[in-house]
Amino acid sequence: MGILKQMPIPYIERQHMDIKINTAKKKRRKYRFVSVVSILVFLGIWYIATAVLELVPAYSLPSPVKVFSTLITKFYTQAPDGATLPQHFLASLQVATYGYVLGAVIGVPLGIAMGWFKTVDRIVRPVFDLLKPIPPIALIPVMIVVFGISIKAKAVLIFFSTVIPCVLNSYSGIHQTRQIHLWVSQTFGATNFQQLFTVAIPSALPMIFAGLRVAMGSSWMALVAAELLASTSGLGYLISVGRSLLRSDLIIVGILCLGMIGMVISVVFDLVEKRFVRGGKEQ
Repeated sequence: MGILKQMPIPYIERQHMDIKINTAKKKRRKYRFVSVVSILVFLGIWYIATAVLELVPAYSLPSPVKVFSTLITKFYTQAPDGATLPQHFLASLQVATYGYVLGAVIGVPLGIAMGWFKTVDRIVRPVFDLLKPIPPIALIPVMIVVFGISIKAKAVLIFFSTVIPCVLNSYSGIHQTRQIHLWVSQTFGATNFQQLFTVAIPSALPMIFAGLRVAMGSSWMALVAAELLASTSGLGYLISVGRSLLRSDLIIVGILCLGMIGMVISVVFDLVEKRFVRGGKEQ
């Protein structure tokens, strides 16, 4: 106790912070190790079941070696679908970006306005409640009739699949603002708009980011569905060609690319959320 009393408080706090940082680093390393091991175990079971035991025919479920070979080959070969894998990826990414950004830019402010201003809620809510239950995939025939097989049809479809979760989560986030925080801001003389931008929106950011995550998943599902039905490029088109040619390796390559894109997007969202929601510091 005598030694602790002699230690300055900043030194003790610094030691405590170093322990927290080291613990967090150990947890991250452990998580990464478990993740790598789980992937390797999955690939090992897949290889044994297909290449060693041959539990399923090769044309039905190829081995991971065959899939990896096809993945490498598609980076520089256009056969049999007329485009390389990077070309398909860029085609899908371009359409997904157009629709997603438009849906987020419109959906988030609209949800905030509906949650904060009763007049906007009364005007927009009936139309929104009418469109909300409609699955975006059900709009594919309408988009094809109106826009044809073009980038506009897919972008509008992705917009519909994005704007709904953005509006819902932004609306719910604003409504979950604690009343006591609003009372405190009113006590200090904050106006209605000041309460919105300094209290309501910051407290709603976790819900808003959750809506953006859900919207990203919905947008990719809508994009793949549209490319499966009517498209001449994109990862969904690659999967469709593989199905037509009974090329399971092509189908799995397209699916794996979608999964890897989802992982990258998830990491990006985590970094952005830590920066804007948690102040950029580890908890």
